[in-house]
Amino acid sequence: MLALPSAPAPEPRRQVFVGTAVTVAAAAALTGGMVALYLRMRNEALSAVDGTWMPSEAKISMVAANVMLLALIPICIFAQWAVYSAKRDDKPHTGLALLLTALIGLALINAQAFIYATIGLPANQGTYSVMFYSVTGVSMLLAIVGVVFSAVTAFRYLGGRTTDREVVSAHALYWYAYSVIFAVVWFVVYVTK
Repeated sequence: MLALPSAPAPEPRRQVFVGTAVTVAAAAALTGGMVALYLRMRNEALSAVDGTWMPSEAKISMVAANVMLLALIPICIFAQWAVYSAKRDDKPHTGLALLLTALIGLALINAQAFIYATIGLPANQGTYSVMFYSVTGVSMLLAIVGVVFSAVTAFRYLGGRTTDREVVSAHALYWYAYSVIFAVVWFVVYVTK
């Protein structure tokens, strides 16, 4: 009796990776819109009669801002290390890489909190304070989401779903995109002021 060969295995559905890509695109669009509004408000303030944008009492710690930017380098390295280790079924190194990614993400959030504590700017003092806290607050929220994503990824992968490497790749994609988003925010808000 002749039989037909079995059908090929279906392609894996990459729902988490595609969902992360769509989420990252939305976060980039939100941040890009906020940065554009920040630049427009700054240009309007500078072309006004008094020509000031940033209040004189506001002092931004550039050390903390630069530490936040430099922290993105090891975050991306550790996120990629997690992908590398997950592809090789190396659970201990995957867990270590995800832990280090989350810890440096927490350090990034801590540096932003330090800037908030030392800037000396009330939340309701004009357009600059509203725009500063809005743009950097969204960036900080995205960093918090990244740390939670690191914890969820570690929980899923180390909890036994070692064949589901897609979530580790999606985790790395999130941190890569966040690095680009934050670099734009860093340049516009902290460098050009």
